[in-house]
Amino acid sequence: MGLTRRSFVRSAAAIGAVAGLSPVIGRAAAHASEPVRWASLTPGFTVLVTEYIRYHKLDEKNGFKLAEPINYTSVPTYYGDFVAGNYDVCIGSWDTFATRYLSRVPIKLLCNISTAQMINIMAPKDGAKSIADLRGKTLAAPQSTGTYRMVRAVVQDVLNIDIEKDMRVQNVTNPATSVTLLRAGSVEGALSWEPNITNVMKDAPNLHVIFNAGDAYKSKYGHDLPYFGVGVTDTLLKKNPKVGEQLNNVFKDCINGILADVPGAVKIVGERTGFAPVVLQEAISSRRLSFKFSSMRDEDGRKSVTAAAQFLATHKLLPSVPDAGFFA
Repeated sequence: MGLTRRSFVRSAAAIGAVAGLSPVIGRAAAHASEPVRWASLTPGFTVLVTEYIRYHKLDEKNGFKLAEPINYTSVPTYYGDFVAGNYDVCIGSWDTFATRYLSRVPIKLLCNISTAQMINIMAPKDGAKSIADLRGKTLAAPQSTGTYRMVRAVVQDVLNIDIEKDMRVQNVTNPATSVTLLRAGSVEGALSWEPNITNVMKDAPNLHVIFNAGDAYKSKYGHDLPYFGVGVTDTLLKKNPKVGEQLNNVFKDCINGILADVPGAVKIVGERTGFAPVVLQEAISSRRLSFKFSSMRDEDGRKSVTAAAQFLATHKLLPSVPDAGFFA
């Protein structure tokens, strides 16, 4: 889904022409008081984040307005629409944003909100007991995601196994689909992330986790591997110089609030994540859904991402390490 800067500008120009605005400015560069466009991905925990923010009006408390989030069910479309400028704030894996940035798409990383402890590879209990046991077998995985690239790098680094060379990878468009195929017996392994992991283990106790990406990385390098973050378009940051700090505060308040009262947060969202509340609460309380806020305005946050980017670049899963311009 690589998108050149020229294509991005051309898309913005077309949008601007339709809206009757200057084609150079486009719809995304309307007045700063216009609600900021963002999105959520179903099923998944991003809905918990967006609904918590909306319920507590964290945007208004921080001096601006977020529009109603656009809901997506396809990961490729979710990211594709973001880099095309169809919305301005995206919750996704940081390295997906890094890949697009290195392809000259005008976006930046604002903050991170979780770690890679969320990411797991699963198998039936009477099947593979380790990643090595999946050699020559089929692994269901969403290959368009940064998650897939991240896990491939960790497995290669820690176990000297290349997922794409040593297994047959069946591509899926959603992390829920991979565990669905595993449960149906259509594949021997599945790459997914929370809350999908807790959900499938509740309904299919014959499945288990054979590899945790965050734990494997941390055991070797001594620090967390960042995972889900918040990407923003350059256009948004340029039209409203205050919005970067405002959004940072919104997501910090959100993560702190969820961790302070997990049952209360889950009650707000109900089943709109695509999961039963008990599943979401168990995923968070067990710390498998590992929320952790870090701002790219802080040195520690930038260091964490830079170290992870160097790790991926070493394994040729990022073309290079993004420069300082990647950080909002």
